[in-house]
Amino acid sequence: MTDGGTAHAEDDRGQRGGVRTALAGLTTRGRSFLAAGIAAAVCAYVLGQSDLLRVGLLLAALPLVCATVVFRTRYRVAGSRRLSPARVPAGSEARVHLRMDNVSRLPTGLLMLQDRVPYVLGPRPRFVLDRVEPGGRREVSYRVRSDLRGRYPLGPLQLRLTDPFGMCELTRSFSAHDTLTVIPRVEPLSPVRLSGEAKGYGDGRQRSLALAGEDDVIPRGYRYGDDLRRVHWRSTARYGELMVRREEQPQRARCTVLLDTRALAYRGAGPDSAFEWAVSGAASVLVHMLERGFSVRLLTDTGNSVPGEGGDGFAGASQGSADAAGLMMDTLAVIDHSDGAGLSRAYDVLRGGNEGLLVAFLGDLDETQVAIAARMRQRSGGAVAFVLDSGTWVREPGDTPGPASEADDRLRLLRDAGWTAVPVPAGTGLDDLWRRADQERTGAGVAGGTGLGGGWA
Repeated sequence: MTDGGTAHAEDDRGQRGGVRTALAGLTTRGRSFLAAGIAAAVCAYVLGQSDLLRVGLLLAALPLVCATVVFRTRYRVAGSRRLSPARVPAGSEARVHLRMDNVSRLPTGLLMLQDRVPYVLGPRPRFVLDRVEPGGRREVSYRVRSDLRGRYPLGPLQLRLTDPFGMCELTRSFSAHDTLTVIPRVEPLSPVRLSGEAKGYGDGRQRSLALAGEDDVIPRGYRYGDDLRRVHWRSTARYGELMVRREEQPQRARCTVLLDTRALAYRGAGPDSAFEWAVSGAASVLVHMLERGFSVRLLTDTGNSVPGEGGDGFAGASQGSADAAGLMMDTLAVIDHSDGAGLSRAYDVLRGGNEGLLVAFLGDLDETQVAIAARMRQRSGGAVAFVLDSGTWVREPGDTPGPASEADDRLRLLRDAGWTAVPVPAGTGLDDLWRRADQERTGAGVAGGTGLGGGWA
């Protein structure tokens, strides 16, 4: 939950434009009374009727007095907004809590509260608050829901002041804004184990040892809580700050999730499109691997890696799993199609070294992109590809189904390169395909020595 902050309503009072602002706040009832009063006064002057003149003046004065009173109202009201939760999966509801505090010494009159929300989240919420005593508060809430992922602004909060007769109504805005992040749907995945050690430490729980010897030691900067017996005095004297010897640490198994975002690789739009399925699938795999203790990263066809900080770009032991998941989910919430034509940039990132397990969500592939994807497998300890043929997801008038042999040939080329390639038909759940990949690897990969190094869990 996040606090939306506190803001004081703007009073809009000033010497210049005060009368114009007050008259602009007249309601239909107020304008009608003013017009009737002026008409009655004119008729009274023409006909010489003093009683009618008094009635006309009363009718004209009432809305003007109400506008003056409302305009000069000196309420000091503070408003805050709280989202619960601030990050919600697509198709789920979030609740927005609004709180109004009367921080002045005078009671308020009738207050009408309105919050500004995007159309995709639902209708604009409106509330009517009764008299708020000095130092009192009122709390209201409403629900928002979106089937489309993204980041949606909430606010500013608007407060309408009105008089008891309904003659004048003025709107005053708060300055605080909040953002609701709608992340992709995450599907729980079965804890399949294709090979290797569970809990993300790789086969045999290999460990990376610090180089032994006084001259070969690899020190690092001192951190609060480090044992002073580990201080390396020679390096401390060299760098001018406390340096300590590195400890033996377990090597966490790595997993790279590759998401193909090329616009030409997908067709159709909306929450049920092939691209949205791929985004949701990437989010599901990222969360699943983080829960299993893997060091993970999100990679797109543009070569961008999330999280990109650190030496290797993975979210490992130095970064909390919750923070890493939040960062990657925020990225997937706003990810869109790229203008790229191929997967070469992603291949340039992957060919730098052994990246552990590689899980790819690929759109339509031509022969060139199949060849690039096949080379990615050479640097990976294991590779699983979920290939989406967008032509089977959406059919436009005049479309003719492509030959099934082409799709089968591309899958065969990936499998020959060592991938566990799984076609993704429309409407299939990721967990079913996840278990199918396990079965295909068990039936074909073990005998051929193409097991997924690093293990699945």
